[in-house]
Amino acid sequence: MLTRSWMRGLGESRSPRGATVLELLFDIVYVFALARLAGRVADDLTIVRHTLLSEAGQTLLIFTAMWMIWSLNALMASSYDPRRSDIQVILLATMFGTLVLAVSLPQAFGQRGLIFACTYVIVQVGRPLYLTLALRGQLGGLLAARVLAWHVASGVLWIGGGISGGMGRGVFWTIALAIEVIGAASHWPAPRLGAQRFTRMVVISEVHLAERYNQFFMIALAEVVLEAGAAVSFPGFSTARTVTLIAAFVAVVAYWRIYFYHVAPGQTATGLSAGGALRLAHSAGFSLLLIVGGIICTAVGFGQVIEDPDPPIDWALVVIIFGGPVLFLIGRSFLERPSPFRPRRRLLLVGVLVLIVAAPPMVLLPPVAVAAVAALILAAIAVVDGLAHRRGAQTNPPL
Repeated sequence: MLTRSWMRGLGESRSPRGATVLELLFDIVYVFALARLAGRVADDLTIVRHTLLSEAGQTLLIFTAMWMIWSLNALMASSYDPRRSDIQVILLATMFGTLVLAVSLPQAFGQRGLIFACTYVIVQVGRPLYLTLALRGQLGGLLAARVLAWHVASGVLWIGGGISGGMGRGVFWTIALAIEVIGAASHWPAPRLGAQRFTRMVVISEVHLAERYNQFFMIALAEVVLEAGAAVSFPGFSTARTVTLIAAFVAVVAYWRIYFYHVAPGQTATGLSAGGALRLAHSAGFSLLLIVGGIICTAVGFGQVIEDPDPPIDWALVVIIFGGPVLFLIGRSFLERPSPFRPRRRLLLVGVLVLIVAAPPMVLLPPVAVAAVAALILAAIAVVDGLAHRRGAQTNPPL
């Protein structure tokens, strides 16, 4: 009886326009998780080069898996009222599960693989299982059942990979994650359960979802400050470290400016503003995945330069320092509405081209100069973008 009372009215509940305090609490775990991911990327740069690609692939897999958890929870809280007790329990349980995943992350492909896999499957299966039961006979329940089917299928592979270990773990987990990504991109079609888009089956608060994306972006941006600040704190200031710290700060400001202020001509809000300018599509979450991944690369790159500012610079570090802004600009370019007046994303894609062309000669420069050049290019893109897309009197838009 108590269970039924908890479930009652879930399908009719609506998400509020603003994010709740519990959702912000949920994000605290991801501050720790992103720091662990950044540490793993930094470790990848110190290994021998013949294993670099495999280690980087493992880090990318874990990062994408962690992102899938956050994005699906944000979608749930934007579809149903997160102030309900049952949704809060799901959020808290997922929060604890994410904490366990973050703790297991460094040894996910080692001794803690089975712990990581079991925790991940419990989180990803438990959420749609409850929604399927709570929304029986409703379109939302049908959608949850479709999501559940896809995650049960991938869960078998996650557990299998956790048990197998070695190369088999990477193969099993890669296939499992590919199943989940394909499912999300195709709106989780399933035999006898339909293939309708999720936006036609549930009412999603675009304003709420946009605010959640903005909040997660700010959390990721803080990682650059944390990495650079922590790297300077222990050895102290020097000329090289100070220049790199300034460059990191310039990069943070440029990221913030481009993310919140870049708009196509004729628009009045950013692609992810709370004013409702978000073009809700299945690609939006994957775009933010690129954005956050780029920011993590920037955090690691500047942190590594501060820790070891002496030349020569490793080519892999150049890839990280310049690849971060490239990923960010590509991801941000897909978060705006298309303009009928001129091709969208032109300026950001020009910035991508400039970064790619400028990267190869950087192996000849000292690490501090490489970090400074990357920050200056980002700052130039932000300035030119601001001149091309003037926002009038609005200079500090709300989340």
